[in-house]
This record gives sequence, structure tokens and C-alpha cells, in this order.
Amino acid sequence: MAGGVRGRTLRQAGDAAVGRGVCGQGAVGHGTGRLVTRTRPAPAASKSRVAYEWIRERITSGAFGPGYRLVLTTLAGRLGMSVVPVREAISHLTAEGLVTFEPNVGASVSMADPDRYIHAVEVITVLESAATALSTPHLTRPDMAQARKLNAAMRTALGQFDFRRFTALNQEFHHTLYSRCPNPRLLELVDGEWSRLGHMRDSIFGLVPHRPKESVCEHDELLDLIEGDGTPDRIEQAVRLHRTRSLDAFRTHQPDGAHSPHHDGRAGQGA
Repeated sequence: MAGGVRGRTLRQAGDAAVGRGVCGQGAVGHGTGRLVTRTRPAPAASKSRVAYEWIRERITSGAFGPGYRLVLTTLAGRLGMSVVPVREAISHLTAEGLVTFEPNVGASVSMADPDRYIHAVEVITVLESAATALSTPHLTRPDMAQARKLNAAMRTALGQFDFRRFTALNQEFHHTLYSRCPNPRLLELVDGEWSRLGHMRDSIFGLVPHRPKESVCEHDELLDLIEGDGTPDRIEQAVRLHRTRSLDAFRTHQPDGAHSPHHDGRAGQGA
């Protein structure tokens, strides 16, 4: 296997973890010279944060689909709070692009924007391919077995196709391969970009009928490369090519003018 997959064990979790103490606030007792330690309780999440996370989770999971109207009073009632924190949450989600606000109409879940999807996946392509290459030397046999299992589930799902389930399996497959990346900042960027994409993650497999089957076959090739003699550079290129093919298929199925004409097939431009 590439890197350390063959016979290599993971470091113990304790070796990788960084111990964090709880910061206390000290005070000297009057007249005794005795040190009194007072710990600060963790602050409770603000209501606007609670509302933000609740609404966002429903958007990204597909429970609130594109075009779903976000009525402040209804949401506030379901959350058991006033409309003020809900309005703040909607404002944050609008800034992220997950919600669209129209005067005299209100807020609704944003419709899929082809250009936004393309630009986001172009970024993900570069980040995820690098993370996968860095992760490869640290992958274990159980990791590879899990990736094979997920791809087998994707192949089975081709029969009675549910693009949302297929997308979720695909996401977990790729996450398995890049999750051992030793660069925490890179992992944060990859996961953050996928999270920002939200409900648009379903776009490619829902719109391009032939792509799911091709994707499963390309997964097999990628796994063979990792378990064989593939170098990190070759693995990075393979992941980029895989994402490029998916994004090219998405561009091809967009109406004229909706896709980016500047794409020239370079690895860094696709997804």
C-alpha cells in the first residue's frame, strides 16, 4: 500500500492530542494568604446561535429545500423564542449565501446557483486532493476496508437511485480517505467548504444521470492506486482528475451560458 497503509499502525490518540487545562481565575483569601481558585463556567450558547445552527442543519440536510420559505414567526414558535434572535440567525445565513431575502417577500432557502456551485467545488478540488495525498501515509487497513465498504454501498445504491443517499455515501467515502491528514488547518478548510456548499452538494448526482456509475468506478481505481504503489503526487492528481470529471459533467448539463467557459481542463480548475 502507498505510504504506511501496509502494516502501519496509528499513533495512540493521546500522542496526537494536545492537553488543554481549564483556565481558572485565582484570588487570595483575605487575611489568610490562601489561594482560592474560581473556575469560569462555560457560557451558554446565545439564542441567535441556537437558531442559526438549528436552521442551518435543516438546510444542509435537505429538510428545508431550495425555495422553502423561512417565516420568522413560525420558526420562532418552533424554537420557543422571540423573532429577534431568529432574525439575526437569518441575517447570518443570508451572508453565507444559504438564504435569500427579498423585500416584501421575506426569507427563503437559496436556489442552487450553478456558478456558486462551480466556484466552490473548484476550491474543494484543490484542498481535498492535497488533504488526501497528505492523509495517505497514515491510512490503516480498517480505513481502506471502510472506504471499500462505502463504495460497495454506492454501487448497490445505483439500482434504486436516491441521489441524496448516494451523495451522503460519496461524502463519507472521500472523508474517510482525507481524514488522516496531519494538517488540521487544511482539514478545517475542506470541511468548511463542503459545509458552506450546503444543500447544493446534491447537485451533480441529481442532475447528471451517467456520473454516479462513473464515479464508483473511479473510486475503485483510486483505492487500487492507494493500496498499490501510488505516490502522494499521483494520488493527489487522481483525486483532482476525479473531481474534474464530475464538474465537467455538471458544466455540460447546464443551460447555455450557465457554466464557466474559461475551463481549460487544468487539474486545479476542476472538481
